Amino acid sequence: MTPKVRVRFAPSPTGPLHIGGVRTALYNYLYAKQQGGDFILRIEDTDFARFVPGAEEYIQETFDWLGLPFDESPQKGGNYAPYRQSERKEIYKKYVQQLLADEKAYIAFDTPEELTEKREQIANFQYDASIRMQMRNSLTMSAEEVEALKANGMQYVVRIKIEPNIDIIVNDLIRGEVVINSSVLDDKVIYKSSDELPTYHLANVVDDHLMEISHVIRGEEWLPSAPLHVWLYRSFGWEETMPKFAHLPLLLKPEGNGKLSKRDGDRLGFPVFPLEWKDPATGEISSGYRESGYLAPAVINFLALLGWNPGTEQEVFSLNELIDSFSFERCSKSGAKFDFEKAKWFNHIYIANAPNEELAQLFAPILAENGINASPEFTEKVIGLVKERVNFVQELWNQASFFFIAPTSYDEKVMKKRWNENTPTEMSELVEVLRDIDNFSSENQEVIVKKWIEEKGYQLGNIMNMFRLAIVGEGKGPHMFDITALIRKEEAIKRIENLLKNNC
Repeated sequence: MTPKVRVRFAPSPTGPLHIGGVRTALYNYLYAKQQGGDFILRIEDTDFARFVPGAEEYIQETFDWLGLPFDESPQKGGNYAPYRQSERKEIYKKYVQQLLADEKAYIAFDTPEELTEKREQIANFQYDASIRMQMRNSLTMSAEEVEALKANGMQYVVRIKIEPNIDIIVNDLIRGEVVINSSVLDDKVIYKSSDELPTYHLANVVDDHLMEISHVIRGEEWLPSAPLHVWLYRSFGWEETMPKFAHLPLLLKPEGNGKLSKRDGDRLGFPVFPLEWKDPATGEISSGYRESGYLAPAVINFLALLGWNPGTEQEVFSLNELIDSFSFERCSKSGAKFDFEKAKWFNHIYIANAPNEELAQLFAPILAENGINASPEFTEKVIGLVKERVNFVQELWNQASFFFIAPTSYDEKVMKKRWNENTPTEMSELVEVLRDIDNFSSENQEVIVKKWIEEKGYQLGNIMNMFRLAIVGEGKGPHMFDITALIRKEEAIKRIENLLKNNC
C-alpha cells in the first residue's frame, strides 16, 4: 500500500512571509490535494534570537486569506502535535543521544575564538574529517575529560560525523539525480547545549520522520542542505522512510538577475509580502498584496505559473484546475522572473469575473471613507458597469464616483470642444425628452433619445458628449444609457439642469 502523501510548509517566525514562501506553500498544497494527502504547517521557531512577535499569526492569517487551509497546524492541532519546534525540545534530545551512542555524532567544545584562530591558520577551513582530530572534541578527548567539562558547565555543541569520500545521492523530483561527495560537507552543528535546542538540520529530519512527511517541497536555496539531510536519515537508519525531495526554482528580480527581494518591490512599486506588515521594532510598514487590492485567487493563479507551466496556452486557472493540472515534471529548473505587470493583469481578469456582491463588500470601506452610504444593491449594479475598467478594487472609486456624487465641475477640454450657442437649447430639449420617457431602461432610453436626435437633425457627437459631461463631469464611463438607467430619471434631469445653470 502506498503511504499517504503528507507535505509540510515550515516557515520561521522571523518577520513577514516572503511571496516566494507563499509560492512554495502553494505548490505543497496543490500536490497534497491532488494526491488526496495532507497539508501541514510546522513552525520552525528554535532560533529565539531572530523570533519576531506576531510573525506566526501573520503566517496563519496569510493562508486564511488565500483560502489554503492546513490539515494540521499549531492552531488546528493534529495527531503529530506539537507543531512548534520550540515545544519539541525533549524529542530532539532523545535523537541527539541516539546519534552520540551510535558514534554517528560527537561533542565539540571549541570556543568561537578557537574556531576563528583555526580559520586564520588554515585556508578554506572546514570542520570535517581532515580537521576534527585537531580540535577539542569527544573524538580527541577521553570520556572522563568530556564528562568533567560538561559537569563544570562548559558549553558545547554536537556535530554530525560525516565520513569522507562517500557519494550521497539526492533523488529530486525536479532536478533528477544529484550526486554530492561527502568530502565537500563539513561536520555541521546539529545541537547546542547553550539553549538545549537543535539546529535546523536535525530538527527538520527528526520532525519529517516522526510526522511521516512523504515529500519535502521547498525552495532551491535549500538544495545544498539536502545531502546532509540524506546523511542524517542514513545515520538514523531511516532510509526506507526518507521523503522525496523537490527543490523549486528561485523567484528572480523582474530584470532576472538575482533573487527577488523587498528592495526590488520598494524600488519598482510592488509588494513582496502577501499581507501588510508593520515591523514591531521600527514601526516601518511594508505593503501587502491584500491591502494593495489584489484578490486572493488572482495571487494564487499568478504564483502558480512562476516556475510551473501547464503545457498549454491556458493562463487563468481556478484553484481546482491548478490542483488537477499540477505536476513536478512541468516545474522549471531555472529561476522565474517576477513579472509584477502580469500580476496586475491577473488581478484585472479576476476582478472582471468576480461576483459583484464580493467586490461590493471590498468596496464598502472605500465608499465609507468618501462619506457614501449606498445600498448594497445599488453598489453591486455600479460595480457591474465599471469593474472591467480597473486592475484593483481601490480604482473603482475613480471609475464610479459619479454614480454616487453629482459632478460639481466639468472637463474644460470637452466644454471647449462641444459647447456652442445651440447647446442650452439642445440640452433643455433633452431634459423634456427624458422627462417624457416612462420606461427608463437603458435600451428604451437609447431608442427614444437617438430617434429625437435624428429627427431634429442634431449632431449625435455633440449631444451625447454634452449629455455625458452633465452626468459624469468628464468624458469617461460606461455606456451612457446604462448610467442614466441606474441613477434614474430624476437624478439625470437634475444633473443636466445643473450643467445649464452653471454655464448659461
